[in-house]
Amino acid sequence: MTRQELRSSGSLALIFALRMLGLFLVLPVFALEAQHYAGGNDPAMVGLALGMYGLTQAVFQLPLGLASDRFGRKKVIIVGLLVFALGSLVAALADSLMGLVWGRALQGAGAVSAAVTALLADLTRDSVRTKAMAMVGGSIALMFSLALVLSPLLAGWVGLSGIFWITLALTLAGIAAVLWVVPPEPVQHTAMPRGRFADLLAYPDLLRLNVGVFVLHTVQMAMWVAVPTLLVQAGLVKTAHWQVYLPAVLLSFAALGRLFAMERKGQLRSALLLAIVLVLLVQAGLGALTLAGDAPSLWLLGAAMLVFFIGFNMLEATQPSLVSRMAPDRLRGAALGAYNTLQSLGLFAGGFLGGWLSRHGSLTGVFAATALLCVVWLVVTWPLQPIGRNAGKTT
Repeated sequence: MTRQELRSSGSLALIFALRMLGLFLVLPVFALEAQHYAGGNDPAMVGLALGMYGLTQAVFQLPLGLASDRFGRKKVIIVGLLVFALGSLVAALADSLMGLVWGRALQGAGAVSAAVTALLADLTRDSVRTKAMAMVGGSIALMFSLALVLSPLLAGWVGLSGIFWITLALTLAGIAAVLWVVPPEPVQHTAMPRGRFADLLAYPDLLRLNVGVFVLHTVQMAMWVAVPTLLVQAGLVKTAHWQVYLPAVLLSFAALGRLFAMERKGQLRSALLLAIVLVLLVQAGLGALTLAGDAPSLWLLGAAMLVFFIGFNMLEATQPSLVSRMAPDRLRGAALGAYNTLQSLGLFAGGFLGGWLSRHGSLTGVFAATALLCVVWLVVTWPLQPIGRNAGKTT
């Protein structure tokens, strides 16, 4: 990577990290802390407040992705982050659960993932795109693990409202990074012809990648409903779960070197399919473990988390990289907007699926469902041919 590409990748990964750290800090403590708000004794409303972010993300990802094609990436990113900051402010000032619902809804409306990813694609060459996306994916995984450590401590110190104030500060820092750290955009997007969402339907492999990100994040969220229970059954108290997650995330980064080697050899499709198989094996293995009914081994669960994060990080690097390569320039923002919309819907669907199956079935049912989804995902993805961007251009 050139110095300019390193600066672009690092600064945009930082924007993702600052935004996602604020979001992840809320998740581990939200259900408990929300009980201290007016109306917080209603589990359905607590679930609505928590899930509202994903719903509004899904609504606004595609429009903001299209807007970034038309008006420019940085303008859309700054506007989106300002909306996200406003949502954080509303949530920080809330004294009722309904206030938290509105705050979370506004946070989700600041859906800048597509625009940030499209800008990263604009500023990097195809040959290093996967590395750039891996930096973003790695920063998200690292922020998730860091939040698991910090969230209970911060909740005890400043409460849920204090965490939202911290989220506001992190978002403002992200805006500063866009203005003064991220390199200038290389293209005047207002001079480009506008693509339509319907145009994306002409690219079957883009649809396959959209299915992939939906399943990946559905599986991820459903897992996180069940895995904490397994860790407790293995004898690890809730406040210590980071002791499994953090080492697994850090060790999984070492496997990305193998991904880059496969990409250099033209084996990106094989790397993608391998990563899907790894996620599938974890779901099947955890399903078999819960079906056996024995007390789970902490070491076995740690190994499962390591394999999962290896597959997850590989997919977080390869899938958006392929979307940005295979979409024509005029549709790049739209393609990444659709991709991130399906990602947000997956987060919502996974939380609902995992919660519903845990309540009405069993943990075995959760992992059986996620394993089945992975099988379907593998079948859908199998015909994919990861061509370069030039082959995907339209005239």
